[in-house]
Amino acid sequence: MKKSTISGRWLAVATLAMALVAPSMAQDKTVRIIVPFAAGAVQDTLARSFNTELGTALGQTVIVEDKAGAGGTIGTALVAKAPPDGQTLVMAAASHVIAGYLYGKLSYDPIKSFAPAAYVGLASYVLMVPGDLPVSNVADFIKLVKASPGKYNYSSAGNGSATHLSMAYFASMAGLKMEHIPTKSTGEAVMEVLSGRSQAVIAASIAALGYQEDKRVKLLAVTSLDRSKFLPQIPTVTESGLPGYEFTSWFGLLAPAGTPEPALDRLQQAMAGLLKDPAVLARLAKQGIEPAILTNAQFAEVLRKSDAQMAEVVRKSGATVQ
Repeated sequence: MKKSTISGRWLAVATLAMALVAPSMAQDKTVRIIVPFAAGAVQDTLARSFNTELGTALGQTVIVEDKAGAGGTIGTALVAKAPPDGQTLVMAAASHVIAGYLYGKLSYDPIKSFAPAAYVGLASYVLMVPGDLPVSNVADFIKLVKASPGKYNYSSAGNGSATHLSMAYFASMAGLKMEHIPTKSTGEAVMEVLSGRSQAVIAASIAALGYQEDKRVKLLAVTSLDRSKFLPQIPTVTESGLPGYEFTSWFGLLAPAGTPEPALDRLQQAMAGLLKDPAVLARLAKQGIEPAILTNAQFAEVLRKSDAQMAEVVRKSGATVQ
């Protein structure tokens, strides 16, 4: 009887010890941020600009893994199917919801298969044209292209990319007939313009910031409704020739649906702390990203609005992915 009592006490102590250790063991797991595009893409650069600090805030190692392919849907599907424990995240942007309207048979739902984990910020895009193109603003560009339907083309980072949709949407609103030249990355799309093989590209601000003094290219307009604080001298598309046009991209971390609220809150609070860190903010500024601290409920609202907007963008642009 005495032996049984001692054994029971040891069992109780062991159970209590395991209960205390379990949370710390869970937090020792490496957090993976999956970037569903190639190395060097906007999402890749962004994730690598804060993953070390995020790891410090969480008390864990945070690594970035690039899983490119099929317009970002391969890496995104990997996260959708991951265990909902807050350890596997996707570095998402507006292209995340765009995919739902371009691909007919996704293995996941861009909204229902994910949970908002940490909002980072917003970025505008910039309409870029060759330096020797005889235009100085959006109105001039529209007039030039309209005068010769089918003569001019635009480049993008590939079918279904944000750079594709933004320009297809622009052409649709302006009534332009232009040929689309898909490439493998935003960098390649910009190079097509620099070389003169393409007459336009709408690229994320990060891709345009380094070309402000480059005579090979003109930065005609930003795609947000308000002027960018990073390029305040450049007018918006709306104010310079195409009223009502807007195309921006949010950036944030999404977790698999079903991830417990405490895990999501922990990630959101860690990111909120990072968005007050001068070093992190300086890196985001270099990428043309305007940060904002949002709750996950507010992030969910951003997702819903983005989903509705991109449905309209895809419909008006007529863009499809085979």
